[in-house]
Amino acid sequence: MAELLRMPEVAANTTEAILESWNVGLNTPYAAGHPIVTVETEKAAVDVEAESDGVLLRLLVEAGTTVAVGTPIAVWGAPGEAASAVDALVASLGTGEAPVTASNASAPAAEEPGTPAGTVAPAPTEAARDNSERIFASPLARRLARELGVDLNAVVGSGPHGRIRRSDIEAAVARSAEPEETLPAKAGAESQSIGTSAVDPRWVDVPNTRMRAAIARRLTESKQNTPHFYLRASARVDALLELRQQINAGQGVKVSINDLLVKAIASAHVGVPAMNVQWNDTSIRHFSDVDIAVAVATDGGLVTPVIRGVDSLSMSGVATGTKDLIARAKERRLRQDELEGGTITITNLGMYGTEDFAAIINPPQAAILAVGAVRQEAVVEEGAVNIASVLRLTLAVDHRSVDGATAAEWMKAFVDVLEHPLRILL
Repeated sequence: MAELLRMPEVAANTTEAILESWNVGLNTPYAAGHPIVTVETEKAAVDVEAESDGVLLRLLVEAGTTVAVGTPIAVWGAPGEAASAVDALVASLGTGEAPVTASNASAPAAEEPGTPAGTVAPAPTEAARDNSERIFASPLARRLARELGVDLNAVVGSGPHGRIRRSDIEAAVARSAEPEETLPAKAGAESQSIGTSAVDPRWVDVPNTRMRAAIARRLTESKQNTPHFYLRASARVDALLELRQQINAGQGVKVSINDLLVKAIASAHVGVPAMNVQWNDTSIRHFSDVDIAVAVATDGGLVTPVIRGVDSLSMSGVATGTKDLIARAKERRLRQDELEGGTITITNLGMYGTEDFAAIINPPQAAILAVGAVRQEAVVEEGAVNIASVLRLTLAVDHRSVDGATAAEWMKAFVDVLEHPLRILL
């Protein structure tokens, strides 16, 4: 029996989302649990899985469309479902709009001979493209290209099989905005660049994505409404670096400095449980497990996936979990629940050479720890000057849920763990 597939509420209190792509073609059987459509929220791209076996009989919404939660987006059912039944179901919606057909849907391309079902043939290179060949690009990249006037034939994709992504379009636009002396115009003609202003060709407006707009809104709200206070400290990390070297000398999962810091945060939270909290308007919520968010820079903006139960994970478990979250964050394949929760975030700019900085809290979390680069510095010990590896730390704390003395106690405990790193492994 034909049934309607509706836009799900993939995140709490979400009223609409973008239908990013259809992951199965019309009349192509799929099994329960197979991701049939990808939906973009403000935080991530979420794969929506089929609840039971079936086929897509008709698509009602094109990829790249913003859709209200609960709106019908497709008709699904059993293979060979009578067309009259599908027509009747669509007619009952009373929208009067033509459904998306196989010719205009942004569904996967038909497989080439010998290509396994469910895979996409590699996209041709830029040199091999002509107007008759299909260009492999994400729906969001296509939409952005239309808005900015970018010719997809002139863009080489950086995604799997040469697929063009949003970042490729943005890079093409940025290149077009280079100074005029690097982009000479024809004599007597007004200099025109892709996506640039006819009035001033020196700049270009790239529309804000939903994620970028959401990040801007949340950070503004946090800075305006959350009473931040800051604690700064320095830690000698020679022993920590030595421990990392010893761990990575084995055959197991390679551990980063950030992995060790995440585990050290969990140790400090166990020692000072008053920091393992979230602020609510009517209460302060205390947690027994330590869930820590890790800031990850992606093409679309900053995301903070959460590692659950860090206090009970092994060091290799933390490293494995972090690597998985970072990889999927960069591909925008995190689940919504992986972006929610946690009581503290760690953000590390040390790999860029930044010595120290302050970050903005991600409510309702209680704190965010900003980590700088490890530097060789002169340190005075018992009247003698020695050279040591020093790490600078800045802890931003929500004063509504945590008092200054509590935060100071936590920072002391955290630095102590870093300077005696064997405690991280306990």
